[in-house]
Amino acid sequence: MENVIVYTSTNCPHCRQVKSYLSEKGVAYEERNIEQNEAYAEQVWEMGVRAVPLTLIGEHHILGMNKTQFEKVLTAQA
Repeated sequence: MENVIVYTSTNCPHCRQVKSYLSEKGVAYEERNIEQNEAYAEQVWEMGVRAVPLTLIGEHHILGMNKTQFEKVLTAQA
């Protein structure tokens, strides 16, 4: 499995859903809170994204809590 990075913000319900989903699937991830680290906010901005959660799985970028997309990418990675 490639590195999984989840960009989040502090009081984001969708961010919590993504983290719970990945944990349930046994997927290890690195959380990057854009409110706590300006560099993380800049990384998201540079990808042309203006919202979180943003999950990176290898070359795949998944915006929001998109279960269908997660399952497709995670199945391909397995």
